[in-house]
Amino acid sequence: MTARPWIVDDDVWALIEPLLPPWPERSPGTRPVPDRLCLQGILYVLHNDIAWQLLPLEPGFGSGQTCWRRLDRWQKAGVFDQLHRILLAGLNAAGRLDWSRACLDGSHVRAKKGGADTGPSPVDRRKTGSKHHLICDGRGTPLKVITTAANVNDIAQTLALIDVSPPVAGRPGQPRRRPEALPGDKGYDSDPNRRALRKRRILPVISRRGAPNIEGPGKLRYVVEQTFALLHQFKRLAVRWGRRTELHDAFTSLACSLICWRRLKKHNS
Repeated sequence: MTARPWIVDDDVWALIEPLLPPWPERSPGTRPVPDRLCLQGILYVLHNDIAWQLLPLEPGFGSGQTCWRRLDRWQKAGVFDQLHRILLAGLNAAGRLDWSRACLDGSHVRAKKGGADTGPSPVDRRKTGSKHHLICDGRGTPLKVITTAANVNDIAQTLALIDVSPPVAGRPGQPRRRPEALPGDKGYDSDPNRRALRKRRILPVISRRGAPNIEGPGKLRYVVEQTFALLHQFKRLAVRWGRRTELHDAFTSLACSLICWRRLKKHNS
């Protein structure tokens, strides 16, 4: 971690720049703030969780409104999901993804201003919140995050996490998108889900309620908890301020990409 983690180095920019939608050759108004500086402003907000209007002007980010609009534009173009997929492919090519199993869990976050996909907090029902549902590989690399209301049951998102996980290239043959096994604690006990996982050629290793815990899944829980800890180090994700889910998802995809980038950079160094 650098002293200024929002600075975009040349290697990261080389991956992101080709994904950005081009500006019209003749756009009305003043010349737009360069994309690289806007991205650094977005990263500044992601790391520090400040209001857009408080974004400092000295580094040249442009106004908070400029960065907010650029974030919205790039999310609609699918830039952050594409970046995440490219970095997952790089990790897969390097043999740094563990497809023998996947881990999943949910984590509650406060939603200070309400908005879409918020609901009564399971911790305090007088307050609204959202939940991050995360699936990661056996090494804790994030594959996908889904944002729902805080009162949505984890079981309901099991198959959704599997089905929306991106296909990961990087190896010969068809892109990989499903693990061999899915360990889970008793919170994921569901016979319909077990049958659906087997149809997807995934072995469910999920403890049943009222029965002794299956040895193994409980020990693997730290993997997904560690991934949540990495995700919520980005302060913008630890508390939800935005009312629009798609912009919150833009931040989660960008954070997942940065986690993947750090792991890939560590492997290559």
